[in-house]
Amino acid sequence: MTTLRKVILVDVNAKVIEAWRSAFADNPEVEIHQGSILTQQADAWVSPTNSHGAMNGGVDAVIKRHLGAGIQLRVQRAIRDGFGEALPIGSAVCVPSGAATPKFLIAAPTMEQSSENVRETLNVALACAAAFQAVHMQNAKAPGSIASVALVGMGAATGRVPAQVCANLMWAGYTLFQDFSFDDYAELRATVTGQLGDIETRPATERVRITPPAARR
Repeated sequence: MTTLRKVILVDVNAKVIEAWRSAFADNPEVEIHQGSILTQQADAWVSPTNSHGAMNGGVDAVIKRHLGAGIQLRVQRAIRDGFGEALPIGSAVCVPSGAATPKFLIAAPTMEQSSENVRETLNVALACAAAFQAVHMQNAKAPGSIASVALVGMGAATGRVPAQVCANLMWAGYTLFQDFSFDDYAELRATVTGQLGDIETRPATERVRITPPAARR
């Protein structure tokens, strides 16, 4: 079980806010705000980055300007140390921010390059799930270090994912991690892609709950 106590969804896009309120209608514990992530008091912010950690556009750029250029260096160093040349979609890194708020930045890629259309992919669900996995892993190393996290509409701007699809895929990632964490990111990716592989044939308004793997022996 995670020690995460507060989840904040925040975005400047009114359509994303409306879609979140629909998708997360049964999750009153999730706070939803319209505005900038920079205003959110949380232990960690999640930035929907690219696989190379180049913080040169979208929310990445906003956060980089706020926290300073050193944050990109820390993200890219963590990618190199943990994954090599690129951070696979469905993985994330968690680094100290260098600030009091947030204490950590979680970089979870929704795309490989700086600007891609990912509307017909599972990248949003993979990135959201990976972000929560990163919270679990950080809290496993230092219990209680991340009790609150703020996320934006992942892929809804640069990635051109429709607001309702973004919201539903983020809901899928969130519900999966309310009471489950994976041994590694490879198992996470296999679970998400295995169950959402037919997402394109489902209605855009449908929420799909991801079932965790069977209990390990």
